Amino acid sequence: MGDLTVFPPVIDDIIEYPETDGEPMAETDFQRDVLVYAIAALDLYYRNQPDVYVTGNILFYYEEGNPQAVVSPDVMVMMGVEKKDRPKYKLWEEGKGPEFVLEVTSKTTRHKDQGFKKRLYTELGVSEYFLFDPTGDYLKPQLQGFRLEDGHYEPIRGFSSPNPYGTYAVYSRTLALDLFINSVGELRFFDPEEDRLLTDLAETEDRAQEAEARATVAEARAEAEAAARRVAEREAETLKALVAELQARLNS
Repeated sequence: MGDLTVFPPVIDDIIEYPETDGEPMAETDFQRDVLVYAIAALDLYYRNQPDVYVTGNILFYYEEGNPQAVVSPDVMVMMGVEKKDRPKYKLWEEGKGPEFVLEVTSKTTRHKDQGFKKRLYTELGVSEYFLFDPTGDYLKPQLQGFRLEDGHYEPIRGFSSPNPYGTYAVYSRTLALDLFINSVGELRFFDPEEDRLLTDLAETEDRAQEAEARATVAEARAEAEAAARRVAEREAETLKALVAELQARLNS
């Protein structure tokens, strides 16, 4: 019997990629409202496209084997990625990163948003990077967009929004949508092709209820008008009959 070679047991190094960094979703109500609207409105906009994934405020790991290589974009849109819920996003498993990123920025996050994140998104090939300062504390103008050109970000020129809802706007070629600031300083999306404002589910339901209420009122008004016409027609027929009877008596 030959010598038995004993190999040491193989211990796999299991690398943990946490699903949360312990940080709050947003610093203020202003930032939270932007995130909630943007993610919900874009998710609703792409609801019929199974290969467009919209998410935000989840951990995005961009380097395999290095859980420290992580960022948490406020809003990101991935084209050509399966639409499904994920606890975290691993670049090497999904095969591609986002085409569009929106960061809701502030004085406390500006250095990271305009420094580290901007450089990182450039290296990751994010086609468009948008910044929005909801309180207008430091970013002028408070909505800015950048498009990746020849390996670096070029500012996207803003314009006066022609849609009836907003003022200042920046066009996203990636989304084919205008990002604009409405009359009360909120960030909204507008579809220039369809000439319509993007709403989230709550706003969509509110508008549907308003439309239903208007339709109910219109229907009730139409029924009332029809009933009034019927009464008027009956009164006219009665008057006509009375006139005919009176004429007959005068002629007899």
